[in-house]
Amino acid sequence: MNYRLSLLDQSPINDGQTAAQALNATLTFAQAAERLGYHRLWVSEHHDAEKLAGSSPEVLIAWLLAHTSRLRIGSGGVMLQHYSPYKVAENFHLLSSLAPDRVDIGIGKAPGGLPLSTKALRAHAPAESAPGFPAQLQQLTHYLTHLDDHLAGTEARALPRPPVAPQRFLLGASKESARLAASLGWNFVFAGFINASAEAMTESVLAFHEYSAGQGQALVSLAVLAAETRELAAEKVAERHNFRVTVGDRHVTVGSREQAEAFVRQSGATQYHIEQQQISVLHGTPGDIHQQLRDIQRRLCVNEFVIHTPLTEADVRLKSIELLAGQL
Repeated sequence: MNYRLSLLDQSPINDGQTAAQALNATLTFAQAAERLGYHRLWVSEHHDAEKLAGSSPEVLIAWLLAHTSRLRIGSGGVMLQHYSPYKVAENFHLLSSLAPDRVDIGIGKAPGGLPLSTKALRAHAPAESAPGFPAQLQQLTHYLTHLDDHLAGTEARALPRPPVAPQRFLLGASKESARLAASLGWNFVFAGFINASAEAMTESVLAFHEYSAGQGQALVSLAVLAAETRELAAEKVAERHNFRVTVGDRHVTVGSREQAEAFVRQSGATQYHIEQQQISVLHGTPGDIHQQLRDIQRRLCVNEFVIHTPLTEADVRLKSIELLAGQL
């Protein structure tokens, strides 16, 4: 096997569990990932989410770095639309100074929440005055790469200057995101656990290879569950659904019908459509899963996969990554 495996953990809160317990489960997950030989672990950003505890990836990253020693830790991702690119750069330069050569900055375009939390996060700036996402990412790129002494006193620098810069990843699920990543010198991660379309994955990854001219990495993130038998894996992922909400030309995918209805209510929409979708999870025995990963690797020249296990049970998620690591 000549590809790496990495992990995305969203700190899910199981029934009867507190947020503190879910975050401790993420720490256990990270320490297990380090022991098992995974390359990196990323944590997510979700706001006002009853079932997901990770609302501030930078804070969680710092805690995980302090309790691991080799594993790369990063964001999957920071929802840039809410924040000053300058402050985001400062945060990740500080993290990279605390743990040199162990920090990844992953950036996403989505809001990571429903309209009320988005409004609260953007209370300092009206939405109509905000620059578009490509402009924000360009600003962030500038602050992450322009730290020279000769700039002191002429423009703001995002200090401290880390010994090793954080690795940069743009998370996306389209050719447009892949092209944007390549144009600004970012690595690209196709979010296959959000957009499971094999056609979109192929188009996006190949577009990145073309536009980056081999200068960056293309990763694929997939929803995956490994179990001892195919039957057990199929049982665990059965009845796993998400909900796609369409309001005009806007689309959002949420984890429950209650969240879908809340999105409609908070957005003030009178015309909308809610569609229940089966979550596409790559599942089976470790051998089954690695065979499918090898097929994707050969087809798309991808050398790293970021595994997301979309279940709330910490023991099931842990068992899955243990089984997959048995063939690393």
